[in-house]
Amino acid sequence: MTLTKELNHYIKRNIAASVGLSIYILIDTIFISMTGGSIGMAVLNLSLPLFSLFNCLGMLLGVGGAAYYSLNKISHPERVETLYSEIIIFALTIGFLIALGINIFIHPLLAILGADSQTIPMAIPYVRIMAIAAPFTICNYISINFIRNDGNPTLTMMATLIDTSSVVIVDWFLIFGLGLHMEGAAAATIFSPICSLCILSRHRHFAKRHLQWHWVFPKFTTIVQAARLGIAAFLNELSTGVSVYVFNIVLLKLAGNYAIAAYGIMSNIAIITIAIANGVALGVQPIASREYGTHHYRNVRQAFWHGLKITVIISLSLFIILTLFRTQVVSIFNTHHQATMMKYATNGLPIYFSSAIFTAINLLLILFLTAINAASTSFSISLLRGYIILLPMIVLMGLIFGVNGVWAAVPITELLTTIIGSVATHFCLSKFNNINE
Repeated sequence: MTLTKELNHYIKRNIAASVGLSIYILIDTIFISMTGGSIGMAVLNLSLPLFSLFNCLGMLLGVGGAAYYSLNKISHPERVETLYSEIIIFALTIGFLIALGINIFIHPLLAILGADSQTIPMAIPYVRIMAIAAPFTICNYISINFIRNDGNPTLTMMATLIDTSSVVIVDWFLIFGLGLHMEGAAAATIFSPICSLCILSRHRHFAKRHLQWHWVFPKFTTIVQAARLGIAAFLNELSTGVSVYVFNIVLLKLAGNYAIAAYGIMSNIAIITIAIANGVALGVQPIASREYGTHHYRNVRQAFWHGLKITVIISLSLFIILTLFRTQVVSIFNTHHQATMMKYATNGLPIYFSSAIFTAINLLLILFLTAINAASTSFSISLLRGYIILLPMIVLMGLIFGVNGVWAAVPITELLTTIIGSVATHFCLSKFNNINE
């Protein structure tokens, strides 16, 4: 298999896996809009920072652990013999503690997230139930990354697609069949990662696997070594939750719950676009990491440029589609025909998604730099993108230009990050030119 074919093999399967999970989230959002209306959409968006917390812990340990595993499994296999087992046991412990904490401190937590008298009655049961998904969601992210880097991307794709198709049915049955409404949507978030983990357990029958399960006590040094390479991905994912939180607070003050509901539509559509970009980046990452580890630097460059070409074409296509059909797209989520929410969403969608190309490039840059052991540079770009530029930009643009200014904060941030990240990546790649392959 040529390098290009191998890259396409990984990219296609990772896009399918990433989009599969995102489609479930999108359909769940549509179901919530049907059962809870605009207030249900607002509740969902208020709880997104918690979902982001689960995901980013999975990325921290999964992406970091898998990268560390790929860098060492051939040259130093003794270093990673028990790595996966230690990380999973640690993740289960942390996940159950998070679920317990959310349920104990539910009222102050919702107050911090911005819930008010309109949203609290619906938010309390929803958040209590979805908190139980924390340990399973974290472990699912970890397992997907490790199994992919253990040479079995087909299984990770199958796990996500089968999980998505089955959980959509379960979601519908719980919400509408049993009449559980928002509580049913929350219960489905628990079923989803458990279903995926059951399918991923089939990896034990994979003939070429190196991963082995060991009942061990997690070592602090092992967790730190793995997490070090996942910090950039962690911050990247956490920035989603932090930015959603800041967006919610600013929009609540500027225009109320309907603006938050409109942002809920855009942020959930963005999950799909980001998933596709992540699929490309995650497809490039294991190949680039392997080629870097074996000192085939020409192949490292080829992997990067091939991934960049694909991610730009896809993200540009998505932006054009979302702009041309924005009314139809928003109408899917506006089943209760709320005019104010419709106005905010249709006006904001083309502004917000003008960031699509830059977002896709930034995600590729961040994971590529992690793959070639430039974790500090990747970390810096993640900080700029998710915190240092974005958060002040949301507040400043909101104060100056109102709601449309809030939407514009995202493309401005992503563009500035792309410029800085491209310079940093060019510098890293230029070092390879002076090395004999």
